[in-house]
This record gives sequence, C-alpha cells and structure tokens, in this order.
Amino acid sequence: MVDHKQRPHVCPWWLGYLLISPIRRWFQKPEKILEPHLNKGMTVLDLGCGMGFFTLEMARIVGPGGRIIAADLQPKMLSGLKRRAAKAGLLERIDLVQTSENSLALSKYARQVDFVLAMAVVHEVPSAKHLFEELHAALKPAARVLVAEPAGHVKETEFGASVRAAEEAGFQVVHRPGVARSRSVLLERIQVV
Repeated sequence: MVDHKQRPHVCPWWLGYLLISPIRRWFQKPEKILEPHLNKGMTVLDLGCGMGFFTLEMARIVGPGGRIIAADLQPKMLSGLKRRAAKAGLLERIDLVQTSENSLALSKYARQVDFVLAMAVVHEVPSAKHLFEELHAALKPAARVLVAEPAGHVKETEFGASVRAAEEAGFQVVHRPGVARSRSVLLERIQVV
C-alpha cells in the first residue's frame, strides 16, 4: 500500500476541465502528437486520460476497427470523458478503465496494446518501475510508449530516473520527440531475457 505521506501528487479532478480547454490546442495539438504513431485498427492505451484531451482524437484516428483503452485513477475524470465521448459519437470505440494506486487494471489486455500515450502521468505514480512493468505486460512485442512529462514540473533528473525505470522494465529509447512544454521520450518494448 502507498504511504499517503509520500503519495505522489495527483492532478485534482476539477483541473480536468482546464486540461480539455481549446486554449491547450495552441501549444499541444493532439493530432500532431499522435498521427506519427497511430494507424487505423490499432489498440491504444491513453494512460492518465483525464477527461480525454487526447482520447477523442485517438478514437478518430484508429477508426471504427480500432480500440482505445482510456485509463485513469479518478472516477470523475472517467465520467467526464464518457460524456464527451458519447457526445462526439466515439464511445463505442473506448473502454473506460479505472486504475488504482497499485495497479493499472490492464490484465485483460495482456499483449494486446499497440501504443501507449503517457502524458503527464509518470510523475504521479508511486513507482515508475512498477508502472513500466505493467505496461510491458499489456504491450505487443515492439509496441511503443510515448512518455511526456511537464518540463516546468518534472526536473531533468526525475525524468531521467523514469527513463531508467522503463529500461529496467524492458524498454529501449528509440527517439526523443519534441512535445511542447514537455520532456519526452519514445520507448519501444523489447523482450526481457
């Protein structure tokens, strides 16, 4: 169990409304960030999806034959996303998954996920190593994970520690893409020997 005195800061649910603001699109365009990594028919995990700033665009890109797994710790974030997805006519492509502090609750998706977006979420979990181990189990061989952490909130040393945790869990760095106002890395799942 997590010691709540040492519990990482989790974004309050009400900030989810600010995070889906159209103003955010001025510096982070979901289609620009996602299109190089997604194709029709893919199964994609939006980890720490919030109210779906990236989720809805993911669902559009993967099309009716694709699947989005929208995972978040907070029920109010997921209910906000559910309303937005229903209004956009995309809910049938999205599985809503409530995680816990100790589990991503992804066991039913073992070796099914093609791509993961972890936008501003790794710094919020109690153990980056455990997080990447769970992602490794959910991903297909050679699947990729785009991690982007807020540069103003996560120091370079902290980001480096997260990347090392990913490498220890069976990932390799393949690229360091530019994501506005973020420290970012593209990881690829490798076989653990």
